[in-house]
Amino acid sequence: MDVKIEASWKKVLEEEFGKDYFKTLTEFVKSEYQHAIIYPAPKNIFRAFELTPFDKVEVVILGQDPYHGPKQANGLCFAVGEGMPLPPSLQNIFKEIESDLGQKLVHRTGDLERWAKQGVLLLNATLTVQAHKAGSHQGRGWEQFTDAVIRELSDKRENLVFILWGNYAKAKGAHIDRSKHLVIESAHPSPFSVTRFFGSKPFSRASEYLVEHNKKPIDWL
Repeated sequence: MDVKIEASWKKVLEEEFGKDYFKTLTEFVKSEYQHAIIYPAPKNIFRAFELTPFDKVEVVILGQDPYHGPKQANGLCFAVGEGMPLPPSLQNIFKEIESDLGQKLVHRTGDLERWAKQGVLLLNATLTVQAHKAGSHQGRGWEQFTDAVIRELSDKRENLVFILWGNYAKAKGAHIDRSKHLVIESAHPSPFSVTRFFGSKPFSRASEYLVEHNKKPIDWL
């Protein structure tokens, strides 16, 4: 089965694509696109991987589901299509960046491609969703696939930063070797838990860790 994904990731995940669960997942997703409105657009399902090749990953931010409204989901977690209004969680992420770094954002667009190209893998646990039905593609195999992504990064790379917001992301942190990577955990930036998210300083902590390990810091602004 041919999965159209960036070459370095294809090599790392080749074994995963051959597993029965992934074949079943592929058939399910193909059928869903044929019979319902599904986000993101098919070309953007693996966009996070296209923009951030395996050996270029420095930071991983983990989301749960793609947005399920029109023109929102673009293949990067927490991000939205260019020109779309910022969802509440992303607004709160931007507020925390400004508070954490003590500077105003230069870029206020929600696409976040600028982060991905610097080595921030913006990974949703589930890569597709049916329109207006949050969580509709959970439990179909995507979580097993993204667990494998996290395991491969943890095993084969060193000194990465994993940013886990909320209990769902923290649970996936079980696959990370914390002896050789930095794991930053806090509440989710959604309005329901944002008071515990504000002040967690994940952006400065991530960049400080990268600099300590002779890597280039991320320009979050």
